[in-house]
Amino acid sequence: MGRTSRKRRSSLATRMTVASAALLLGGGGLVAVNVYASAHEENPAQRGDGAQQQQQQVATIDCPDVGNGLSDVPDAARSEVDGELATMDSQITESYQRLAASRDAAARDPDFVQNSILQPLKERRSTLIDRIGLEISRAGGTAPQGMKDLAACTARSAGTDGSPPAGSAAPSAPADGGQQGDGGQQGDGGQQGGQQGGSGQQGGQQGGGGQQNGNGPDASDFVDINSVQPNVRTPRNQRAASRGTFTTQCGRNENGKFNPDNVIVAPGVSNGAHHMHDYVGNQANDAFASDDDLANGDTSCRNQGDKSTYYWPVLRLQNGKDGNDAQADGGGKDQNVGEIQTPASVTLKFVGNPAGKVVAMPRFLRIITGDAKAFTNGDANANASWSCTGFEDRQLKDKYPICPEGSKVVRSFKFQSCWDGRNTDSANHRTHVAFADPGTGACPQGFQAIPQLQQRIVYDVPPGPGFAVDSFPEQLHKPVTDHGDFINVFDDGLMKRVASCINRGQRCT
Repeated sequence: MGRTSRKRRSSLATRMTVASAALLLGGGGLVAVNVYASAHEENPAQRGDGAQQQQQQVATIDCPDVGNGLSDVPDAARSEVDGELATMDSQITESYQRLAASRDAAARDPDFVQNSILQPLKERRSTLIDRIGLEISRAGGTAPQGMKDLAACTARSAGTDGSPPAGSAAPSAPADGGQQGDGGQQGDGGQQGGQQGGSGQQGGQQGGGGQQNGNGPDASDFVDINSVQPNVRTPRNQRAASRGTFTTQCGRNENGKFNPDNVIVAPGVSNGAHHMHDYVGNQANDAFASDDDLANGDTSCRNQGDKSTYYWPVLRLQNGKDGNDAQADGGGKDQNVGEIQTPASVTLKFVGNPAGKVVAMPRFLRIITGDAKAFTNGDANANASWSCTGFEDRQLKDKYPICPEGSKVVRSFKFQSCWDGRNTDSANHRTHVAFADPGTGACPQGFQAIPQLQQRIVYDVPPGPGFAVDSFPEQLHKPVTDHGDFINVFDDGLMKRVASCINRGQRCT
């Protein structure tokens, strides 16, 4: 990627307002604006000026998640509904941008945010909710009730002392090494985002990593892997377990295929992800790719029978140098800055089920693991793990690891491995698949085991803070927002061979 230098601010005394925000899947979000008075100004807290005191706080716009309430959308309405939800995402981003640009007006007028930002946002969201109900009804479905209650967003503020929000805890980690552990504390100081002003720069200096982005991550989003206790537990294989593996070799995105689309969540919407994705496997994937396009696309996989698409947010080195997307959607326009890092290695492996045999995945099955907006949605769907080579018995979900010299950063994704036996997708892109029980490995009632995709992505980056995964601009680049996407485009015959290999306990490629 091309490089453009980014200048540090010369001193804390001249630093004014820093803005950041958080956005929910499907039109919900939390917009946070971190505001600092100049050191040249009188301390407003000492003056007792309420409006000015508010300037020192973190103002947030909290929007309910509309997408999660849409569990039953007719197939004929899916595309239109997904488009409306993507528009809601853009509306919250635009409202955040206005909030950031209007900090002086908000400081002078305590009603400014409500009257000029929240009320117009509610009206726009209300219009889209009406459209969603109409589109569902036209397609023969039943419009969900009570959706208009989700239109209104509220403003709230956080403390200014730099402390984590109440309830914050030490770094947590998934109990099973990545399937659905408890690791959703959203990071100590999750609400801080970039609250400490120079913390991004400070964190980079601590680890030699350089300057971090103004909207995150925060230095508190990193933890020394040596301070984490081993925490990986996996279910014990039962007698009927399917113990084999199938590994597909699809490269490291040496081709440099990137785009900020997401054909699963926002089909037909350019920049539907608001962050850049790495792609391996299918080379035809963009927002407008149909199943036929994917079936006929080229693949970077060594086995040409695997035209599946595997994609995830890029990881950037925040060293004060930008890529050539600094002025592009998904890049600098969406506050994702820094040099995109090509992974040192990518392992894509399908494994069996500890409780029984697996069935072949259906072609064009779509699976999303993790939650791109977990910082605001909460950790219910967070499912990426962070670690270091040589320390992979210690997994983190809400922290980036600081690895020792000679150790590399590792991102791991263990995808849902139970399928409802009918659908290749669902309205919320989640309920057609499920996780196996973390203790027994058994699938929920009505679901059947499929080969589980496990991704391991390794990066050779400088030790310490100074890197971050791309995110929606308002998610503050929190590690808990990491996620992976997969569409199965294996040839039917090859997928049957994958299932057979796993069921026979063999190791195949």
